[in-house]
Amino acid sequence: MQCGQKPKGQVKIKWSSEFAYAIGLLVSDGCLSKDGLHITFSSKEKRQIFNFKKCLGLKSKIGKNFSGAGNLSYRVQFGDVLFYKFLQEIGLSPAKSKTISEVSVPKKYFFDYLRGYFDGDGCTYSFFDSVWKKSYRFYLSFASASISHLEWLRKKLNIYTGVVGSISRNSNHPSSIQLRYSKHEALLIVKKMYYCDKLVCLKRKRLKIDKSLNIIKSCRSGVIGKRATFRS
Repeated sequence: MQCGQKPKGQVKIKWSSEFAYAIGLLVSDGCLSKDGLHITFSSKEKRQIFNFKKCLGLKSKIGKNFSGAGNLSYRVQFGDVLFYKFLQEIGLSPAKSKTISEVSVPKKYFFDYLRGYFDGDGCTYSFFDSVWKKSYRFYLSFASASISHLEWLRKKLNIYTGVVGSISRNSNHPSSIQLRYSKHEALLIVKKMYYCDKLVCLKRKRLKIDKSLNIIKSCRSGVIGKRATFRS
């Protein structure tokens, strides 16, 4: 680069529904290299990579990684010093998984960000109660290695929707902390995340949520069966 020439960025830094969604994906499954230039996003689901590239307008090639156990995952890496600096300014950093706290997301796009984070590190599960067989249970949770980030999410969700939720450690994975919401609070958050039909998202998760919402709406018993569960 010639002296005095300003660096050009690959990513158009402007808040929108898709841009906020991509930031949510980065917070869950992204990585900032220590070189101050490169950003990497990885996922086991290729569709997630396509969504990420689309939201940021990237043309980078999709690579593959194999774990020691032979499990396949996909990745996209690109260099953009301007976008890298922007990510640092809003709260991201190298080796962020246990240290990330607040992320500066405009209120208008918070639930787009949350949908991206959910597609990376969130899940839902639902079932008919084994005692009260017509009582359908529906839960929503977000996972992180950083309790500070989950506390920030919880605070924002309380401010924007009034939900309370609870934070606890995953008994099967002590390093993973969960922010969890039960039926009525979970439904409120889900409706905020999926506020219209044409939204970028991981379709697999949305379809499972829609199936649960249809069951709740119809109040049909026995559709899932005793203790049967949907996870996303």
